[in-house]
Amino acid sequence: MKEFTIAKNDAGQRLDRWLAKTLPLLPAPLAQKYIRLKRVKVNGKGSKRDVRLQVGDVLQLYINDEFFDRPTPENAFLSLYQPKLNILYEDEHILLLDKRPGLVVHPDETERVNTLLTHIQAYLYQKKEWSPYKENSFAPALCNRIDRNTGGIVIAAKTAEALRVMNQKIKDRELSKFYLCAVLGRMDPREGKLEGFIWKDEVKKQVYVRSRPQPGAKTAITLYKTLAVQNGLSLVECDLITGRTHQIRAQFAAAGHPLLGDGKYGSERENRKYGRHGQALYSYRLEFRFTTDAGPLEHLNSRSFQVEDVDFLKEYFPDFHLSQAQPER
Repeated sequence: MKEFTIAKNDAGQRLDRWLAKTLPLLPAPLAQKYIRLKRVKVNGKGSKRDVRLQVGDVLQLYINDEFFDRPTPENAFLSLYQPKLNILYEDEHILLLDKRPGLVVHPDETERVNTLLTHIQAYLYQKKEWSPYKENSFAPALCNRIDRNTGGIVIAAKTAEALRVMNQKIKDRELSKFYLCAVLGRMDPREGKLEGFIWKDEVKKQVYVRSRPQPGAKTAITLYKTLAVQNGLSLVECDLITGRTHQIRAQFAAAGHPLLGDGKYGSERENRKYGRHGQALYSYRLEFRFTTDAGPLEHLNSRSFQVEDVDFLKEYFPDFHLSQAQPER
């Protein structure tokens, strides 16, 4: 419990507005709940949210200590009252989430609060499964990442052991990730392999595909299969053999078939024609194919998970149903 005495500069304010100013990390809906539960007392008694505070009023706040901290990137999750997560699977070790396009996965210079990781932290904190205020507490972490404007499955580790095992499995390529994308034109052949070398320009945050090795360039291999062709677009399934930055977007653009809606590697004229903003790319299916012991994650071996819907299918491929997509085995 913390106690405050109202001074002249704070007098005249509504109780709920004083709380919002004094405890900026406390979400407004939670503040209202605490007032209703009488965990916020004015002069020793419960009060209403719209009561006007007077000089000398004594406020007693029965609220967790962490809400009295100053806002920082590390405690941004506290300000989220209803985390927005589409959970495909959860156990005591991991979460599999369907990230929607437009959501950034990690806090960055443009967004601190509304990120996938922050929503995960808020979710686990509110479930009392994680708290950064415990000594030596492990922080939930993402095992893979997806571009802001790409949707699809993201793996989050809830324990340090799960993070270690999953990161090793990804490194050893014991997971298969399948993507769906809409590309301009028809792929010829309809099924095949895109292979080359990707070099990243760190300044421009853009990658370039080369046909031959060069210093700093990394091998990039994508297997693809055309699933449908409609209205000048091809729906293509991709199996990433390597996982380079912007690999699918850059390789299909280099092959003459840029992704619909891709503002960096695609065609602005075609994007306007189809009315698409943001690349039509979705990591829609994940398969666990462990060949070595996975410890606490062994129960996931041979299992697969698929999202329920892909945002661009209904608009551009209305006759195609997600159940028709069958990844190579």
